[in-house]
Amino acid sequence: MSAIPIADDVLDAEVAVLQIGQVADVIGQSSNKVRQMLRDGQLIAVRRDGDLVIPADFLGDGGAVKGLAGTITVLSDAGFSRTEMLRWLFAADETLPGVTPINALRTSHGTEVKRRAQAMAF
Repeated sequence: MSAIPIADDVLDAEVAVLQIGQVADVIGQSSNKVRQMLRDGQLIAVRRDGDLVIPADFLGDGGAVKGLAGTITVLSDAGFSRTEMLRWLFAADETLPGVTPINALRTSHGTEVKRRAQAMAF
């Protein structure tokens, strides 16, 4: 079994995070499934106070927010590290609906977020 990739904790302290067991409860899956989602690049985890945690904003109905996994893939293909991805997803951008890329994804603006992520690759 491969190790779970972990980003540096570059999130503001007020960003809500959940431990793996809590994420499993929220999405109705097992903790092993959540770990597999992390290995598969569907979610990004950080270590905070010694615990492996995932931003609560990454979660939607029954899983990861729609479009998050695709955005992570695009950013990975562009050479972004997990830490850089996390920083970009939570960076304020007044030109985006929702002000940050993760909030834009949460409000069904995934196409615009992925378009911007693809543009950054060039």
